Amino acid sequence: QVQLVESGGGSVQAGGSLRLSCYASSYMYKRSCLGWFRQAPGKEREGVASIYTGDGTTLYADSVTARFSISQDNAKNTVYLQIDRVKSEDTAMYYCAADFGPCAGELGTAHFGYWGQGTQVTVSS
Repeated sequence: QVQLVESGGGSVQAGGSLRLSCYASSYMYKRSCLGWFRQAPGKEREGVASIYTGDGTTLYADSVTARFSISQDNAKNTVYLQIDRVKSEDTAMYYCAADFGPCAGELGTAHFGYWGQGTQVTVSS
């Protein structure tokens, strides 16, 4: 059974850091592509980063700067999204997504068949 559970969202001051977590059930986690997306109010959902748990290959959106970093912890079936020096434009609902097999060469929502419920990130100035 596929299960994706995000955590780590909340309110953070501009300039601070945040780490989001996505736990995936064992059935889903091994040799799967896990990604992070975000959706701000009134905007389309956009891909941020993905990682293939089979070998750790990562992909970042062109719009994402070095402030974002995706990583994995195989012992915990968890993928993380570290956001440093947060800005107001990072305010959004952040979603974890997954699908079986290696990641596609782009961060399109169509490449992910499974989604978590999301975790809200709000940046205050």
